[in-house]
Amino acid sequence: MREREADLLLLADYFLEKFAREYKKDIKRISTPAIDALMQYHWPGNVRELENSIERAVLLCDDHVIHSYHLPPTLQTAEETGTQQSQSLKDATERFEKELLVDALKTCRGNMRRAARALQTTERIFGYKVKKYNIDARHYR
Repeated sequence: MREREADLLLLADYFLEKFAREYKKDIKRISTPAIDALMQYHWPGNVRELENSIERAVLLCDDHVIHSYHLPPTLQTAEETGTQQSQSLKDATERFEKELLVDALKTCRGNMRRAARALQTTERIFGYKVKKYNIDARHYR
């Protein structure tokens, strides 16, 4: 797998479709941070390790998007692989919050009202957070 980085995303998408169909889940895509985690991992195993990781993510996923927290812990922390980034709790929380906002906007095609409802928050709070993280909702239309 390490020598075939270009194939990693194709295989991940293939396994996502396969397991979503097999487990009758309506999962549309893999989030950008989850893709980053897949790409940064050094993959000591073979294709079966990727297949098992995606199957686990599909089983844990409860919406339409695979997030990084659905991936196995070795891909999330990956301390022994050298891919772990040290960051404060505040930075990690803000990164996660921004990921949720962007994913909601992508799902709702840039409609902030629908995205706020999807995250079960008010439009005012959603708008504040979008402004705080300098997210352009029009970019997701």
